[in-house]
Amino acid sequence: MILKLNEFAVNYGLKFILAIITLILGWWIIKIICKVIKKGFKKRKVEETLSTFLNKLISATLKLLLIVIVIGILGVETASLVAVIAAAGFAVGFALQGSLANFAAGVLIILTKPYVKGDYIESQGNSGTVMAVDILVTKLKTVDGRIIFLPNGAIFNNPIINVTKEDKLRVDLVFGVSYKDNVKKVMKIINSVVSKHKLILKDPEPFIRLGELADSSINFTVRAWTKTEDKWTVHFDLIEQIKEAFDKEGINIPFPQMDVNLKNRLGLK
Repeated sequence: MILKLNEFAVNYGLKFILAIITLILGWWIIKIICKVIKKGFKKRKVEETLSTFLNKLISATLKLLLIVIVIGILGVETASLVAVIAAAGFAVGFALQGSLANFAAGVLIILTKPYVKGDYIESQGNSGTVMAVDILVTKLKTVDGRIIFLPNGAIFNNPIINVTKEDKLRVDLVFGVSYKDNVKKVMKIINSVVSKHKLILKDPEPFIRLGELADSSINFTVRAWTKTEDKWTVHFDLIEQIKEAFDKEGINIPFPQMDVNLKNRLGLK
């Protein structure tokens, strides 16, 4: 009996010691591997959000594998354990399929970079400055200070307008004047205001033409290019300055109007 106990203690004691050594050594090796991977991501300039997530995912996977190996060293049957882990993974994946779709979209957004932090984007009726691109959601800050969290899956599967992707944007405006006003005079006034604005680019050249003969007015199309950060300054400046120039030169901006002709069926004057 004593011999059997000694044999049991020797066999399982050695297995236990070997398991502890494997666990400590394996944990240390995993840390080194993760540090090397992190440096590799940094060297290749991988997006920080993606590199951090992948590093954690690799670390968790290796640690789980290490635990299975340690359990196997202790003499426990690991085949059934692996099957349980796989089944649990499948169940969790099925339950979180929406989150997994957002995760996949987040990875694609980070890799393809349709937008990055600091860009102003429009998507699904929402617009704002990108504050953060996380694995599952994109965080936007609207012009009035609200924070919007948009699921990455919904963004990536729909059109994305990146307003600030390019270094210059076009300002499009329409100005309506009375039919009584001289077309050349109006164009000359608009051109004078546009040409004097310091934030409007000379190349591409501004476009000013009579664009429409509307019901109550003749409408002039004005298109001017400017640097992206100056778009709204130019937009509001042109509206104010052209209106002031029209007033100064006696150009009328008409209200919508309708001529009604009444027929006297009774023959009365």
